[in-house]
Amino acid sequence: MNHRSLKGELHDDDRRPSAAPPSRSRPPRRPLRARLSGLLAAAALAALGCAGSAGHPASSAPPPAAMTPAQIAARATPAVVTIRGDGSLGAGFLVREDGWIATNFHVIAGMPDLKVVLWDQSEHPVLEVLAFDEDRDLAIVRIHAPRKLPLLPLGDSRAVRPGDPVVAIGHPLGLADTVSNGLVSAVRVVDPALTLLQISAPIAPGSSGGPLFNERGEVIGVAAAVATQGQNLNFGVPADYLKRLLVRPDPVPLSTFAAETADEEQALPAVKRSVPHHALAILRGCTEGDLLVLARTMDGAIQVGSPLYNQGDFASCYHIYEGASLDMERRLGPSCRGPRQALAEGRRKAAGLDDNAAQAWAMRDAFDGLLDVILRKVHGDTQ
Repeated sequence: MNHRSLKGELHDDDRRPSAAPPSRSRPPRRPLRARLSGLLAAAALAALGCAGSAGHPASSAPPPAAMTPAQIAARATPAVVTIRGDGSLGAGFLVREDGWIATNFHVIAGMPDLKVVLWDQSEHPVLEVLAFDEDRDLAIVRIHAPRKLPLLPLGDSRAVRPGDPVVAIGHPLGLADTVSNGLVSAVRVVDPALTLLQISAPIAPGSSGGPLFNERGEVIGVAAAVATQGQNLNFGVPADYLKRLLVRPDPVPLSTFAAETADEEQALPAVKRSVPHHALAILRGCTEGDLLVLARTMDGAIQVGSPLYNQGDFASCYHIYEGASLDMERRLGPSCRGPRQALAEGRRKAAGLDDNAAQAWAMRDAFDGLLDVILRKVHGDTQ
């Protein structure tokens, strides 16, 4: 397990794990995108039959009664959270009532300022990273718990078999609880140190780090997703890896963790942002379904386009954003005129620019302006 400590002091309050052992020197880090791409590419190859798969025998003890996806969602949703950072959006879930939250490593890596949004829409800053496993894309963070918080039970991921039912829950953009169900397609042995759960349940953009449940409502995995060869292949990191982190907390302040895990960025063109600030009136006439179309499509386009831009493929990023804009306009209801006009204005502005990097940012500005006004509406702002 790639579990390392970083230098730093604990803070906030006295409800914390025991002191961390002395820091160890850190080996050179591969860029985060390369590590994630390698992990997910290996998983995709396994799904295509280029690596082994393995199942585990079921326990001989009589299992608890099965629950429907609706029952699982009703019980579990209060313990599923949204995690927001500058340019980062993901999900997580409570594993201890005093504010311990499990999520993906990539959701928090390099982020010096993270907020956790609970089910009641209250926001809480992440104070420290309690443990992380870089190679398996797992992390545990802590917030100050204002009261005892609901938590989710962890199941036995070693007992998971292909064909078992699975339920995924996430909070993309905080707009609504997103519940999907399906089957465990395979248990993929990527390498001797990593096994992943391949699932048919779709995972919504922005929900990486959310829980995957068995039919008894126990967490058997942590969600991740990758698209390959035109197909959406969804994967979960088994919960047993998470259990190992929970018994070995090694806390560091978020600022220290962010500095140590930041990507080494390549030189990119200088950018002058021009994000429009829309009044809430721009959403007049838009239904909740329209807002979901906007939020999910823009978030999905950013998740695909942003890595391409950071790799220097500005043209592909721009075309993804432009295509997403046109797709949203076709899908919005006839009375949702404001967002349609804002997207058209973004495309008009981009078309008048002379390089792909600037065009990509013009579309991203249009997206960020709409995402901002949607979030303000969801969180009850009046202006």
